[in-house]
Amino acid sequence: MAPSQPVFLDAAAIDSCLNFAALRAALSEAFCGAMLSPPRQHYSFKDATQLVMPSWSADVPARGSYLGAKIVSVHPGNGAKGLPSVQGLFLLQDGETGTPLAMMDAARLTLWRTAAASALAATYLARPDAETMLMAGAGQLAPFLVRAHCDILPLRRIWLWNRNREAAARLVLALQPVMNAAPSCELCVADDLAAAAAEADIISCATLSRAPLIRASWLRPGVHLDLVGAFAPGMREVDDETLRAARIFLDTDAACVEGGDVADGLATGAISTKSLAGVLADLCLKHTSGRTLANEVTLFKSIGTAIEDLAAAVIVWQAWNARKPRQN
Repeated sequence: MAPSQPVFLDAAAIDSCLNFAALRAALSEAFCGAMLSPPRQHYSFKDATQLVMPSWSADVPARGSYLGAKIVSVHPGNGAKGLPSVQGLFLLQDGETGTPLAMMDAARLTLWRTAAASALAATYLARPDAETMLMAGAGQLAPFLVRAHCDILPLRRIWLWNRNREAAARLVLALQPVMNAAPSCELCVADDLAAAAAEADIISCATLSRAPLIRASWLRPGVHLDLVGAFAPGMREVDDETLRAARIFLDTDAACVEGGDVADGLATGAISTKSLAGVLADLCLKHTSGRTLANEVTLFKSIGTAIEDLAAAVIVWQAWNARKPRQN
């Protein structure tokens, strides 16, 4: 019998198979050692970047294990063309036999797992009574970050800021149907970034900024900063004073050399490795404590890791496979 061809699961299929609670749990398990990955490979082409990100279950090869690989390109100029900046595919394989199981929309998978990782970190680092959020950036990732944090925190007001105010206003409209399930949460366009930052209990940044957006002098005690933009050296979302004021956590140690903010701060000497409190695995494994004081400033820098993609892809595959029509 000829092997079946891998199914293609698009953005709609992925959306129908994922929820943030299940994905947070899967990511926590992955960071606790259920999944492994080598360093990702980077290939630069002028202003574009291609990433190759393999991963696998810790017990490969074994029955019920999985292999995965994501190949994506990042084209920052795509926004002007009406296209997402991240494009690519994820291949999921049976870890026992290597049989291809599914190809998935990698951009959609990345949105889900990135937001879920930020929310997972926030369960350890944000104040549990956080009521106000500032979302800086209005790109493809922004609504996922808002939804992911709403899933874990009792948010009552969300400020949405973007250099292009119209983009922030469109994001308000796009999020309105989602927020109908939380009618007590108010969505507002932020015209004054400093004022919104000063009010926020949690600040999430997903931008392509090359200069710091958030200043330490704006921040209130106890704020949690979630930095997922600034994906390349030389890009910044917060200033050096914010790095020095914060208790810093990373998704993986690779954030020390990739991306901006923390990597740039280490490279310039603005901060040292002694400033780093740990990585997400340390929090999940209880090797280090998360927030220790109500008034401390915490910071999570995320650059993404392949085990997050695999964890999300496995949930999608299992959910889709469980409900697809069976042949007699």
